[in-house]
Amino acid sequence: MPDQIGQNPLKSGTSTDDGLPSLGSVVRGLGLSARKSLGQHFILDLNLTRRIARAAGPLEGRTVVEVGPGPGGLTRALLLEGAERVIAVERDERCRPALDAIAARWPGRLQVHYDDALGVDWRGLIAGSAGKAVIAANLPYNVATVLLAGWLESEPWPPWFARMVLMFQREVAERIVAAPNTKAYGRLAVLAQWHARARLLFALKPEAFTPPPAVASAVVELVPLERPQPECRAATLSKVTAAAFGQRRKMLRQSLKPLVRDPEALLSAVGLEPTARGETLSVHDFARLAHTLERWPAR
Repeated sequence: MPDQIGQNPLKSGTSTDDGLPSLGSVVRGLGLSARKSLGQHFILDLNLTRRIARAAGPLEGRTVVEVGPGPGGLTRALLLEGAERVIAVERDERCRPALDAIAARWPGRLQVHYDDALGVDWRGLIAGSAGKAVIAANLPYNVATVLLAGWLESEPWPPWFARMVLMFQREVAERIVAAPNTKAYGRLAVLAQWHARARLLFALKPEAFTPPPAVASAVVELVPLERPQPECRAATLSKVTAAAFGQRRKMLRQSLKPLVRDPEALLSAVGLEPTARGETLSVHDFARLAHTLERWPAR
């Protein structure tokens, strides 16, 4: 039966495992619709959000950072799966009543910041937390890769988080875990795999979301490495990969010219063929290249 006009949307609908209304009834009651401008895509199946939360676990005693909770489907799952505290960052004020209801159901365990995630001081946000946080999020599509790159380039390293379990468009997820000599392999794969052990956990069909997006999605786990090897600065690795993959069909002796006067000498010093292309290099090769470039005579 449709929600009645004037009925409290947070007290209507079938109660779920946490004693709150179903996500579908909350969304209908508040008149929420996913906004493309915010990269939103809601998951209303609590069984599915709990699967994502379990993938991020064990959560007992952990602080979990969530970006883009929307009406709180994953937020509720994280709390049900034992997270000691969830710190959520949300831009959409329309979601405040839904998130307030969750905070009331779990006193002292949910903290919501209404802010743009791209400007957040993450270390400051989790100040006072015991141990390292876990990042678990159904990321807004339009800022997902920017957020991931920022977390991967956290300084100092090792970072403030113990693991990340994140949902992306499937195409992006495949780029994160891609191997050399594949179409999906590129800058994102190198940056992710130099910093962390990355694996694709499972995929989700568009029908899992309301409304269904045009593309499939997938959940990726990234566990940061204590000391990425070979050692180099993240900023240098970022510059090298940007040059190498800027024009994929160019040989390295051409694509690295913006970085060094004599790319062939640099490549020879690393033991790489000047005629090679970026897509053929391993993550280890790229890190060795960045490491050597940092010690190379200035242009």
